[in-house]
Amino acid sequence: MSFLAFSRSTLRHSVRFFSTSLRADREYANVLVSRPTPGVALITLNRPKALNALNAAHFQDISDAMKEADGDASVGAMILTGSERAFAAGADIKEMKDKSFAEAYTTDFLANWEVIAKLRKPVIAAVSGYALGGGLELALQADILLAAPSAQLGQPEINLGTIPGGGGTQRLARLIGKSHTMELVLTGRMIGADEAERWGIVRVVREGSVVDEAVKVASEIANKGHIAVNAGKEAVNAAFEMSLAEGLRFERRLFHGLFATKDQKEGMAAFAEKRRAEWTHS
Repeated sequence: MSFLAFSRSTLRHSVRFFSTSLRADREYANVLVSRPTPGVALITLNRPKALNALNAAHFQDISDAMKEADGDASVGAMILTGSERAFAAGADIKEMKDKSFAEAYTTDFLANWEVIAKLRKPVIAAVSGYALGGGLELALQADILLAAPSAQLGQPEINLGTIPGGGGTQRLARLIGKSHTMELVLTGRMIGADEAERWGIVRVVREGSVVDEAVKVASEIANKGHIAVNAGKEAVNAAFEMSLAEGLRFERRLFHGLFATKDQKEGMAAFAEKRRAEWTHS
């Protein structure tokens, strides 16, 4: 399939995707789902006694809630957060400690974690307190990562006789380079929010609530044309999977394809007429 045909197919799917809305948010045992402002879904990890440690049931609820929001035409952006004490303090060690190699390998343990990275709508992680091991790997799947000054990040798996298995070595290396990633993975040490910001992992929110700032950013995104937002996310992610020449061509084809949308016509007409655009997400 050519890039042009692919981009047109993607955009047609987006139009159908936003033309219907799924059922209202349901209740989950391990996450809270709310709509702090129109167009924004807030998913809050809710295992406070375990510092939001991620077991299979918890991760399934996170995955289901985010996929539900991803399929809801009224949602333009999502936020994933935890508590002030912990975004997520890691994976649930008690659940993993007795697994055999055969069990982990034959079930492709942790492969399902990729579902969040594959969501089409933008995801913002709002991190306070501990984001360790699987908790940091979960946050790294977000498109934008905001942190409170209290945030503590790390990949301490080496202290358990293992290494990150949910993307930590790969996403960190692409984000902060070999040396910093080696330091985190091989020493297991935690870094604070300021150091994480200097390394380029997060933006620290020093005034007010990190969740409030995430809602502000998510609301700004949700108030854009949804098809263009999805295309922008797709283009940026492609930069990590393609050569520069391939990425430039892919970006250009998505750009061309957007000229088939009503929102492109509306956006450019509104600019020329010096008025606010009225998006229809079509």
